Amino acid sequence: MAVASPLEEQVREATKSPELTVVHLWAPWCSNCQAELKSGGWNKIVKDNPAAKFIFVSVWNNGDDGRGMLEKFQLANLPNVTIKADAGPRTGDKLRQFVGLPVSWIPTTWIFKGGELRYALNYGEVRFPVLQQFLEDSQSEW
Repeated sequence: MAVASPLEEQVREATKSPELTVVHLWAPWCSNCQAELKSGGWNKIVKDNPAAKFIFVSVWNNGDDGRGMLEKFQLANLPNVTIKADAGPRTGDKLRQFVGLPVSWIPTTWIFKGGELRYALNYGEVRFPVLQQFLEDSQSEW
């Protein structure tokens, strides 16, 4: 088992919150990630869920956090958004696992509550009405 990076430890600690935490793995060069941002879906979902924390982790992007692109779509300065970057490369020995979960595609979106993974959307563009439903469903006590 790989040793967790300091970034993974920070994110793992954040996901232990009793509030919902959404971890979104993305990259500025990724066309599906760009489409999600251009649709306005992320901006709306973040604003519509002020009690949830959203952590945007840029991966496969040589350590660049993509803040410029998130600023362009009015996400970077929202109070419930945190922006992070994995230091790994885009090709070759790139990230394949993060916080103990597999990463095979971006964008990837995970919803946590109290340290428990509630939902994982691992295969491309998210449909924001579905994500909103998952956020609402994740509020329930299981």
